[in-house]
Amino acid sequence: MSQRDRRIGSIKKELINKSREASLAAVQICNNPNITFKAEADIVLMIIGWTYLLHAYYRSKKIEYRYFKKPNRRRVFDKTKNGAYKYWELERCLNSESSPLDIHSANNLKFLIGLRHEIEHQMTTRIDDLLSARFQACCLNYNHYLKVLFGNKLGIDQHLSFSLQFSTIDTEQKDLLSDHTGLPSNIQSYINHFDGSLSEEEYANQKYAYRILFVPKTANRKGQADRVIEFVKSDSPLANKTNTAYTIIKEIVKKKFLAKQVVHIIQGNGYVRFGIYQHTQLWKLFDAKNPAKGFGTMVAGKYWHWYESWINKIIEYCNNHPGLYL
Repeated sequence: MSQRDRRIGSIKKELINKSREASLAAVQICNNPNITFKAEADIVLMIIGWTYLLHAYYRSKKIEYRYFKKPNRRRVFDKTKNGAYKYWELERCLNSESSPLDIHSANNLKFLIGLRHEIEHQMTTRIDDLLSARFQACCLNYNHYLKVLFGNKLGIDQHLSFSLQFSTIDTEQKDLLSDHTGLPSNIQSYINHFDGSLSEEEYANQKYAYRILFVPKTANRKGQADRVIEFVKSDSPLANKTNTAYTIIKEIVKKKFLAKQVVHIIQGNGYVRFGIYQHTQLWKLFDAKNPAKGFGTMVAGKYWHWYESWINKIIEYCNNHPGLYL
C-alpha cells in the first residue's frame, strides 16, 4: 500500500468516527427529556454526520470533493481566507452524480437542509412532534448507509435502545401533523411547499418519513417477555384487523385537486352556477393560496393544487349562501 493510500485510509477512518459521533449525539439529544431544543440540534448534528459520511465515501472512491476551478488544465482549489480547502457541503454531496444515496433518502435530507435554513435565525416551537417521522427516517437511513458503505460492524443501532415514554400515543398527537399549531408561518409554508413538490410515491416512502403503525401488546402467559409496542406494516393482516384489542394510527397522504376538479365537485353538490370565475373570487376572498392557511400547495413550482379542506370550505360557504350558485 502506497503512502497516499494509507493517508486516504486514515482520513476516511477519522471522517467515519466523527460522523458516527455526531449522529449518536443527535439521537441522544432527541431522547433526553431535559432538552427542549431537540429538533434544531438534531438537524444540525445529523447534517454534520451525513456530510462526514459522504466525504468518507468519496474519499474511499478517490472522488474529488473539494471545490476547485480549472482556468487552464490544472485544478486551482478554492480556499477560505485562512487558507483551508473548501469541501462540499451536504447538498452538493447529494447532487453529485456519484452520490450512493437513493432518491427517497436524498429527499429526506434535502427537506432537513431546507428546514435548517428556515430555522437558522428564528426560534421555533412544537416541530419535534410534527416532524418526528422525518427525523426517525433520517436516523434509520444513516444507519443503513453507514453499514452498506463501510460494513455492518460500524452500525450505530447496537448502541441505541427504544426510547421510553411518559405519555401515551393518542389522536391529539397525530392531529399535530394537520393542525401545525404554533408553527411560524415561514416553517409551515416551507413544509407545505416541499411536501407538495414530491410525487405521491416519494411522499409516502418510509425513507422520506418513517410513518408506522402502533399496536399495544401484552404477554399472553406469566413469565413471558412483554413488548409494549409492536410495529407492523400497513398492508399486513394484523393491520387490517378491526377489534378492540388493537389501536392503529396511520397517516394518509393528502389528496390534491386542480381548480377544474374542485369546480366539478362543487357543481356535483348541486351548485351548478359555480364556475372557475366564482372559484377564483372565493380563493381571493379567503386568501386561500396563502400556504399558512393549509388549503393547498404548489406542486413542482408550477401548478397550485387544492386539498379537500378547501372543497369543504367552499361547500360550507355555498350552504350559507344558497342563492348565489343554485
